[in-house]
This record gives sequence, structure tokens and C-alpha cells, in this order.
Amino acid sequence: MSLVCAVFKECVSAMRDGILIERNDQNDKEFHFQNWFKSRLDDVGENYDESGRNTYPDFKLVRYCEGFELKGLAYPGRDADYDCNSQVPCGEHNGRQVFYVFGRYPKRPDGNRYPVLDLVVCHGSFLNADSTYVHENKSFRGIGSYGDILVRDRKMYVAPTPFALADGTAHHRTLILPADMPVDDDLVEVSSLTRREVERMVAAYNFDLRSNELKTTLVPNPSAGTAHFFKAYRLRGDPIAPLTLRERSREIAEQAYQYLIDG
Repeated sequence: MSLVCAVFKECVSAMRDGILIERNDQNDKEFHFQNWFKSRLDDVGENYDESGRNTYPDFKLVRYCEGFELKGLAYPGRDADYDCNSQVPCGEHNGRQVFYVFGRYPKRPDGNRYPVLDLVVCHGSFLNADSTYVHENKSFRGIGSYGDILVRDRKMYVAPTPFALADGTAHHRTLILPADMPVDDDLVEVSSLTRREVERMVAAYNFDLRSNELKTTLVPNPSAGTAHFFKAYRLRGDPIAPLTLRERSREIAEQAYQYLIDG
């Protein structure tokens, strides 16, 4: 049993009914979309635990081994990738299925109430099929003239969004799930999507403090070529325009990130 279909349908219904995001003030840059989604969970009527800052995922259901990770995206703006802070996206975490909720909203609204423009709810494995990687921050002491300065290796990850991965996600409300996952009858399949694992993957990296050069070590991916199958759905009554995977999604995300750091 899964609650993701009910949650997705509640989000779509709220968007159809014109239920708006409400932020406290213009300095509320993080939690306004989360609060809108939290109200949708309340409408579904299932208990959940809210996570604190920098914990994962944002909402953990009580009766279901599922969680929801939220990402609100200002539009027009940066929506090809997003900061994952301290957790690589994945489809399973501590035995819990993880679903990602991407919602775009106006970048410069004319007030503190504004709509969710479009929505993608996807299983975490659509973003990354590997759920075995364990994030850890490490540190060492010894840098500096006296050898007593600490260096913290505090990793942060940047992952592509479904808006970069697939054409047809923008300006729609879409649910993307593993192909073998059952769905409710009022969800209409619009596309089948296949993601294949790369031939080589990064296994390590090294940073030279003298040259400021970062080098990665690539190793063969033991699952190279493995296909992961997904299906995209819309709630009955919504447009059934299909989705297609973008061939250059990595380059699109890289260009977006480079634009961000270049200012």
C-alpha cells in the first residue's frame, strides 16, 4: 500500500481549486511551499512527522513507510537543478520509500499569496537509482603554519530536477513512479520513461590544497546499462500531453549550475 497517489491527487485538487501558497513575509524563502504541502497532507488525513532543518526527508508518514522531500522552485529562475544539502537523492532511505515534490511558483509575486504553477511528484529512484550511498561529513586537522587548523569536508550535492530531465513536465501536474507500482484508477498514464545507468561512476575525489585542483576517480559501474522503468501519470481531467526524456539532461543541469555560480 502507498499513499503517494492520494497525496498527489490532493495537491492537484488544491491547485484546481485555486488554493494559494501563503508566505509570512518576503523573507520566507524556504518554508512557504512546504507549508502549502503540509496542508495537503492534513487534508488527506494521515499522521506524519515533520523533520527539522537538514534532516531527511521533510515529512515522514506514520502508518506508511514513506516520506516526502520538498523542493519549491521560483519561476522563471533556477529550475534545472537544485541543492540537496547533505543527502544524495534516492528512492529509499532507512527502509522508507522517498518521494520528491517539486512545485514551481512565481518568482516575483505581487503579494504574499500566489499559486503553485506546476507540480511534479516523483519517486526518488527517478532522480538516482542507488540507495546504498551513505552520506558522512569528515574532517582532519593539520592545515596552516602551526598545523592546528581543521578542515571540514562538508559535502553538498546538486541534482537535476524533473523539469530538466523530461520535456512535458513544465506547466502540468505529473506523477512519476516505478513502472511496477500500482496506481489509482483515476490516474491516467501518459508516458513510459526509461533511465539507463552510466558506464563509469565517480568512486572518489581528491582536492589539492596547493593548486586548488579537484580530481575525480572513475570506476566501472557494476550496474552499467541497467534500465530503470517508470511511468508518468496525470489526474483524469488534466491534459494528457506526453513526457519525453531529454537526451542532454546532464548538460542542461550543468549549464544551469554554471550560470548560478557565475552570477
